[in-house]
Amino acid sequence: MTHTHISLAPGVLRDRGGVASFAAGIRGEVLRPSDEAYDEARRIWNGMIDRRPALIARCTGTADVIACVNFARAEGLPLAVRGGGHNVAGSAVCDDGLVIDFSGMKRIEVDPERRSARAEPGLLWGDFDSATQALGLATTGGIVTHTGIAGLTLGGGIGWLMRRHGLTCDNLAAADVVTADGGSCRASERENTDLLWGLRGGGGNFGIVTGFEYRLHPVGPQVLAGVVLHAAERAPEVLRIYRDYIATAPDDLTTIVNLRKAPPAPYLPSDLHGRPVVVIAVCYAGSLDDGERVLAPLRRFWRAPHRLDQGDPVHQPPGHVRCERAPWSALLLESRLSRAARRREDRRADWARLAGAVADVLHHPVPPGWRYPSN
Repeated sequence: MTHTHISLAPGVLRDRGGVASFAAGIRGEVLRPSDEAYDEARRIWNGMIDRRPALIARCTGTADVIACVNFARAEGLPLAVRGGGHNVAGSAVCDDGLVIDFSGMKRIEVDPERRSARAEPGLLWGDFDSATQALGLATTGGIVTHTGIAGLTLGGGIGWLMRRHGLTCDNLAAADVVTADGGSCRASERENTDLLWGLRGGGGNFGIVTGFEYRLHPVGPQVLAGVVLHAAERAPEVLRIYRDYIATAPDDLTTIVNLRKAPPAPYLPSDLHGRPVVVIAVCYAGSLDDGERVLAPLRRFWRAPHRLDQGDPVHQPPGHVRCERAPWSALLLESRLSRAARRREDRRADWARLAGAVADVLHHPVPPGWRYPSN
């Protein structure tokens, strides 16, 4: 497919009268800087981002999105798209441009027979999981519940089921897309296949997705999940044990290592609240009995993971986050995490061993480019 591009250079509304016409022509609300709801609507998860768009359009459907694309192109305005507003770089909002706000588009339909779900781009993963888990189904979603489905899917998507079922983008079966010329189409494994390839991690600016269709998998309703937590001064010892343990772990187990301050969560010992810690977060998506056996080595090493019907919420406040990707190396992991443990105590670092279905290039011959067996 051929796509045109909308200018991302700073723009100025040339025709103020055109704003009124544009606002009257869409079903959703259009917010201006003078409106009372404007400041709350431009706020996103990363509190360091403070951008002021000229207009915010709270779209209600595909027709509104098409009108926004055409208006932005005619006015020469930058165009940003907000799904869950969780992108750390702040791409959900722009200065002096038009923001397409999907926060009101949160419908989801689950088909248990086909094991599929159709969802709108404003949905958050917590709401998605609630709808699918009611039928014993799930797909790879976010690490936390307040991530939007749109940005995570189009950005690749790591999550607690990734080693068994692949990245979120691997489970994207189809998408409804508005292109930069104001057209609309459906991308699937039968039509516009090149566009679907692009949406599954091939880059950006292919279009604006107004609907997602996912493959679902039988999961739960219970999984074995929780945290193994140690004081930060034990990081070198913990990481050596983790390095050896994860090298042979089954694909049903996903782990993420954190270096952070312990949150005041009720399931953590109170004497660790606010202290620097190294955390091994785990989720075993197979049978509970198998999970008990697989996690036994970690249980012996301090505090056991606990059974959860759903993950314990850990609040992550807005702030600065640095992301880094690199090939998996046991020695590299130990070196980097040990070094991070000696840094300032108010910084946070996260690492995850991908591998499993994430690195299965035979069955997932799609981007992103860092998908390789050693990962």
